Amino acid sequence: MNRFRFGHAAAADWRTAAAACLSQLADGEGAAAGSLGFLYVTDFFADALPEISRHLAQETGIGHWTGTVGIGICATGTEYLDEPAMAVMIGDFPEGSFRVFRAESDPVRLQTLDLRCGTAPASIAVVHADPLDGDIARKIRLLARRTESGFLVGGLASSRGGNMLLADSVERSGLSGVAFSDAVTVATRLSQGCSPVGAVHEITGAQNNIVIELDGRPALDVLREDVGISAGEDLAQLGGQIFAGLAVSGSDTGDYVVRNLIGIDPGNRLLAIGDVARKGQGMRFCRRDRDTARADMARMLDSIREGLYTKPRGALYYSCLGRGGALFGGESAELGMIRDALGDVPLVGVFCNGEISHDRLYGYTGVLTLFV
Repeated sequence: MNRFRFGHAAAADWRTAAAACLSQLADGEGAAAGSLGFLYVTDFFADALPEISRHLAQETGIGHWTGTVGIGICATGTEYLDEPAMAVMIGDFPEGSFRVFRAESDPVRLQTLDLRCGTAPASIAVVHADPLDGDIARKIRLLARRTESGFLVGGLASSRGGNMLLADSVERSGLSGVAFSDAVTVATRLSQGCSPVGAVHEITGAQNNIVIELDGRPALDVLREDVGISAGEDLAQLGGQIFAGLAVSGSDTGDYVVRNLIGIDPGNRLLAIGDVARKGQGMRFCRRDRDTARADMARMLDSIREGLYTKPRGALYYSCLGRGGALFGGESAELGMIRDALGDVPLVGVFCNGEISHDRLYGYTGVLTLFV
């Protein structure tokens, strides 16, 4: 696999941004060469995505493209938030090593979707999805079963308009992307930006998204005890800092998904969370702030770097809209940490309405995937 090339730019009109990206892709060595392109645009350019993708295909000669739209996008060391911008990366993958698949939303067809890459089965897939598509978490699980590793990476589009999905052509719903055979070597990790607070508790009473009891005690009492807030203190101080971490069934690594605390009932000592609470499920409280986000990102980067045997050729990054500068502090601080750890590796990605890793839908996470 040859090296990857990338370009990124902000401009008031998409043609100016595309021209800047194409100039960077050429990199003084003539026309950019590759077999697959990744394209991410901010939602200012959402309606123009079909035209942008056709223009890039014509100018580069690359016929296969995947990507989506976000309120923010990212490139190596750079975040573009709430401004018209695009990021493009191309890679020259071996023939028959990947398969672009168009958007699908029907659960029955997802279970039989053909992701074979040439004659080889799919090992992993990069997926973009419409956040308004019904029961998206279940559909992610179904699609993950179509890969040998059971692994997907990617994210849900974020837009104040249409949630455009690019997989050679542009569609507005479902799940689409590109599958890779094991001829393409990847490494991937996720950062949840949290540190656990207290022990793992068992949900012993629940109804829908209401946690009634933890370990046989009122859920709010356990929360107060774990985070160190007495009965007389204001619970409002927990907003945006304390979250519910729900244990992932079958995980032998203690994995959990982070969900919002969306309501507190002091009178009945109940908690409402941003997911279904299931009796018997493990749950722990988590703290997220600038320090925990930076510490967990550093841990993730150390972990993925330790497993590398060569410098990555290219990278994809999917981060939550609630992260970026608002969480890490400073302009492009989150992407800066990745660049400091890995160097100037070509990287593109998007800020999402939900992030995909393995066979699960996460929130508030950063999912990093390296092509090595």
